[in-house]
Formats: sequence, C-alpha cells, structure tokens
Amino acid sequence: MTKNRTVGFFDTQFQHQVHEGEFTLNPFEELVLPFLHGRVLDLGCGLGNLTVEAARRGCSVLALDASSIAIGRICELAAAERLPIEAQAVDLTLYRITEVFDVIVSIGLLMFFETACAREMLKDIQTHVRTGGCAIVNVLIEGTTYLDMFEPGHYHLFGRSELQDNFAGWRLLESRYDSFEAPGPSEKAFATVVAQRP
Repeated sequence: MTKNRTVGFFDTQFQHQVHEGEFTLNPFEELVLPFLHGRVLDLGCGLGNLTVEAARRGCSVLALDASSIAIGRICELAAAERLPIEAQAVDLTLYRITEVFDVIVSIGLLMFFETACAREMLKDIQTHVRTGGCAIVNVLIEGTTYLDMFEPGHYHLFGRSELQDNFAGWRLLESRYDSFEAPGPSEKAFATVVAQRP
C-alpha cells in the first residue's frame, strides 16, 4: 500500500504497540498457528507476531508489510534470535507473488485494497499455494461499521459468503465468522478461512 491514511493508521498503532511491548497473537493468529508449516508467506504481517512464532516453530517465513516500522522490528528480532525470516517493506497493492509456498497467510489485509485489487490478490494467493498446502485468509465483511482505518473509496468489504465462495473446490479446514465491538460504538465483522488446496 502506498503511504496513505491506512498506512498512517497502522504506523501509529505499531509505534504504540512497540512502546508498550504488546506482541501477543490476536485471536485469528492463535486460530491459524497450528496450520503453519514449511515455507510460509505472511502477507500484511504487521509487527510480525505470527511470523516470529511460526519461525520459532521451524517455518521459513517471507514477511511482507507496507509499514517500515513493522518490518524494522521483525528484522531486529529475526537477527537477534537467528530466525529463518526474510522481511521486506513493500507496496502490497502492487506486489505479485513469485514463488510457491506451503502456506500463504493474509490476515486483515485484502479489505484495504480496492475491489479489483483485492480479488486479484486473492487469486494470486490461491495460485501460489502448493498442492496440499493452505491458504489462510481473514477479511472484514459487509456489516462492518468501523471505517476509521480505511482510505476513503479505497477499500473492499467482502460479501458475507464471498471469501468462502472463492474457495469452492478447496477443503475448508476452518470457516468462521466473528464480530467485535469497535470504537464509536461500531462493529468489525470478519470472515476467516483456512483452505487446503486439493
């Protein structure tokens, strides 16, 4: 993602989390951790909490995010612990996957793209998962009313079943919906899938 409202929103959040030492896995990362193995791509890795835990458990991880603050933290930690992590700051709206992975993770990323870009990245993820490997995708869906982190006009709230429908023919190891209260009061509504490529 280019430097915009979304990147600024997360840079501020990441700075706060680093200052406060808040590096616990979120509920979605906890859910998917058991499915990680082999060569992993973590798209939109944020501060790298999942990336680091996966590497500590023996995975080799390519971690990508638009936030240089987040990538800097991951590189420091990977070097200190000698973890098999390659971390890069990239514009994810332009990024294309160039290798095949055992697992590709995209937690809380695709909704920050315009519709066509979000759907193209989802196809790119599916194309680059090894046979028998997993795509792990989590997105905000329609019904979400907390929009402060979005660049106006540059986001895509997925339809309620859109994510699951896109994995027709794959084996769904997890498929769930969650909602959480957000400031305002408002709500964040999520869909999550862990899908195994046939």
